[in-house]
Amino acid sequence: MESLIVERRDGVVTVTMNRPERKNAANGVMLEELPTVFAEVQRNLDDRVMVLTGAGGSFCAGADLNDPDGRARDASLSGLAIMRRLGDVALALHRVTKPTIAKVDGPAVGAGLSLALGCDLIVCSDRARLSMIFARRGLSLDLGASWLLPRMVGMAKAKEMALFGGMWSGEEALAMGLVNRVVPLAELQGFVDDWATTLAAGPPLALSMTKTLLHGSAQSSMEQAVEHEARCQAVNFASLDTAEALAAFVEKREPTYGGR
Repeated sequence: MESLIVERRDGVVTVTMNRPERKNAANGVMLEELPTVFAEVQRNLDDRVMVLTGAGGSFCAGADLNDPDGRARDASLSGLAIMRRLGDVALALHRVTKPTIAKVDGPAVGAGLSLALGCDLIVCSDRARLSMIFARRGLSLDLGASWLLPRMVGMAKAKEMALFGGMWSGEEALAMGLVNRVVPLAELQGFVDDWATTLAAGPPLALSMTKTLLHGSAQSSMEQAVEHEARCQAVNFASLDTAEALAAFVEKREPTYGGR
């Protein structure tokens, strides 16, 4: 990978956006590499949890609009085709059925914030800065932000964030329900490691189905939701993992899950 660093350890795969000289702004190469990595994580049975982060004290400063090789300058594609390919990045992240954590330090703005919102959990340092800056650049929302943002903060706050393009601190983002935790910078790595390790040791099937149930809830009636729950729970009760969890409970030990 040219723009990403991918590291694996004990079921946790860490994907680091690695253009620190540009605050990890996503150029054309990164926007090609991200969905490739996301799809690989989804396929790899050994990857239990994914952490998405940025190098050099920044998460991601959005799309690199000055990238000479970027999608916005690809003369072989129409504007709509270019943006649909950009949307493929958001969809590839959304299709990862394993738990995902955004570890955010410094700026997460525009498409960078969209990437963070696409993860299941967001942990920020106390110097994080978040913004839906699109309107200030003469742009509308992209990379899934129009779907993600109102589901996280409600429509009124989503409109405020999107129409004004203001900058929010981690604490402000926490107060509005945009992120899960804000911790001192010195504690950020340890906190995310603890969460990722805990999730990686959890039951892969149950966690995956829990995530997909929650994703589908906004499009489901109550009747559909309980039917989906029943199907997922039937799979769990037939799995080796649930048998292991019940045995571990009886034997007063920690379970060891194999994802089957």
